[in-house]
Amino acid sequence: MKNVIISFLFVFAALPIFAQKQDKEMDRFISSLMKKMTLEEKIGQTILSGGNIPGYNGRPVNRDDAIRQGLLGTTSIGDNFDESLRVQKIAAEESRLKIPLLLGLDVIHGLHTIFPIPLASSTSWNLPLIERSARIAADEATAYGINWTWSPMVDIARDCRWGRIAEGAGEDPYLGGQIAAAMVHGYQGKDLSADTTLLCCVKHFALYGGAEGGRDYNTVDMSRVTMYNYYLPPYKAAVDAGVGSVMSSFNVVDGVPATGNKWLLTNLLRSQWGFKGFVVSDANSICEMSIHGLGDNEDVSVLAMKAGLDMDLGGGGYANTLKKALQEKRVTMSEIDQACRRVLEAKYRLGLFKDPYTYTKNKNRQKDVLSPAHLSIAQQLADESIVLLKNTEHVLPLRPQGNVVVVGPMGNSRSELIGTWANSSFIDPSRSVYEAVKETVGENGQVVYTQGCNFTEEYSIKNGQFSVPTDSLLKGALKAACQADVIIAAVGEPSGWTGEASSRQNPSLPECQKRMLKALKATGKPVVVVILAGRPLVLTEEDAEFSTLVEGWHGGTMAGQAMSDVLFGKVNPSAKLTTTFPRYVGQIPIYYNHLNTGRPSGDFWATSKYFDGENTPLYPFGYGLSYTTFDYGKPTLSKSELNGENDSLTLTVPITNTGNREGKEIVQLYVRDVAASISRPVKELKGFQKIYLAKGETKDVRFTIGAPMLKFYNSELKYVVEPGEFELMVGANSRDVQTLKIQYK
Repeated sequence: MKNVIISFLFVFAALPIFAQKQDKEMDRFISSLMKKMTLEEKIGQTILSGGNIPGYNGRPVNRDDAIRQGLLGTTSIGDNFDESLRVQKIAAEESRLKIPLLLGLDVIHGLHTIFPIPLASSTSWNLPLIERSARIAADEATAYGINWTWSPMVDIARDCRWGRIAEGAGEDPYLGGQIAAAMVHGYQGKDLSADTTLLCCVKHFALYGGAEGGRDYNTVDMSRVTMYNYYLPPYKAAVDAGVGSVMSSFNVVDGVPATGNKWLLTNLLRSQWGFKGFVVSDANSICEMSIHGLGDNEDVSVLAMKAGLDMDLGGGGYANTLKKALQEKRVTMSEIDQACRRVLEAKYRLGLFKDPYTYTKNKNRQKDVLSPAHLSIAQQLADESIVLLKNTEHVLPLRPQGNVVVVGPMGNSRSELIGTWANSSFIDPSRSVYEAVKETVGENGQVVYTQGCNFTEEYSIKNGQFSVPTDSLLKGALKAACQADVIIAAVGEPSGWTGEASSRQNPSLPECQKRMLKALKATGKPVVVVILAGRPLVLTEEDAEFSTLVEGWHGGTMAGQAMSDVLFGKVNPSAKLTTTFPRYVGQIPIYYNHLNTGRPSGDFWATSKYFDGENTPLYPFGYGLSYTTFDYGKPTLSKSELNGENDSLTLTVPITNTGNREGKEIVQLYVRDVAASISRPVKELKGFQKIYLAKGETKDVRFTIGAPMLKFYNSELKYVVEPGEFELMVGANSRDVQTLKIQYK
């Protein structure tokens, strides 16, 4: 046994030496290669285009010819194995230096097996399952020759008007960082040169989710303290996890567009964080710096190159201007070399120089795409992403019998449940909510679907015809509802209402959907309101009028089946919100980890409040119900003081399942710095555990608290822990907590 331990330690001790040896071999190989490269070939490695490229004389160059001439180092083919093989063969066999291609694609929440949108997946708080979803996405994407994905998106989002809130993990930097690392590990695996792993790309660097007014591509303006403490941690977590590439964002950072921001891309990302990969622009974001007012195409291309932006995605800025800028001495050869080298290093780490056909030599791997094993994980993640918001009359879980009427524009659609950024999805083997409910009930009852209303009051033109007016649809729905034992009202947003360039001024249910719900309630029948959306919605009216509300999000391929599982109790819901749900649009942006305001409460008339509504959210961060109940016992501490950065203590809280069925509970730990050198949030998530409890079972949940949980960036941007009093809060969500106090000395 002793020899085994010694050998084990030797292997791990040797890992840094092995890594250094690999780096030296890579440096020698790439240095030798670059000595042979022309200027045009070096610039070609900094260009990503899905089609023709502008060329150096202003005339477009066909993509195939550009690859042959070494003018294009990266392209996007989509899920087309034969085309991936064809273009890779051109690069590997017909180009002068045989430099292989990066083949990229947006694999945001799956390729063909589509998982819940990232916001929905985050509500599972199940890191191993989220990592597994990225592993499956990589497995499927690489089966089509893809070796690079522009994911994960880790932007913190506090504004549900922003359509791209669907693509991230919500509002919390700690949870966002944990999920970012899990996604990186899932995509890239332990061996990036394996034929089933993907180089991944964390985006959008940085602060993209802080757009003013929730309007996509809009201005972002915040202090460095806010950046470091709330918005930057998930990006850093991805870098620390070894992410291979970073994508710049469209917005400005301190007034300078991120794509040309040297402080962001070089000083912070590389010098402070130690990032070693390459940085790619978002689509056309180099040239779009001209729209920000920073000069013509050459001006902004020079700005981007000097800032540390290594690859131009689709804009033509580098292809059109870098050679001229070099001749004019506006950029240096060493800057172009550095960008080229970073891209070549990524290809080396992917193993493409050893075998350019690593990802394109086994088409038979596609047989595992949409496999039962993959669909099973997709359904499990969808199951664990459904949030039970309200169940006061215990209508749920339903019995699979009787007359069930499914009503609503989201009730019999498969495609709208898939969600944004799922361009390679397949309708089969999906089921709509109606189809899945019908399969569940089977011969034990009758299940009927009726549309009830349109998505909006405006008639949509389809095939040259206006859609059926909502009034006519509602009449049919009410006729069916009168025969129902229970009504499942499926409302929300189609997938096209969320994602990029899909911001909403009023993220509520449209009026025609509200009118349908009120009419269904008037029937006196039990109504289960199922919300299927890509963002948090303002559900104040629905919460006031209905006893049963379920947030199903856009759940991917298995969304319909998962919803049926939860509604009929096959699955006990365990998801909890990762975004705060507002009561009113006027509260947005709203988030749990806010600072106290001046005059936050009290009897004095001048307090920080709305005089026409409440400050509190409708549903707090971390909130979600179950079909069972959990009792939180009194938490205890192993001691009440921490003495220095190497000390730690343990918080223990007993959790008991007091209900009538097994279930999972997400136990959450929050911290508050009571007195610090700058104003600190009322609470911050610092730990969580998702536990399983059988009926009647009790478990002691333990959290270890040390200095890292108490640290923050002060006004000098130093990461510190300051002596004084701290509050530790443990509970089922950010609102319902028990508080203990400790001292840090």
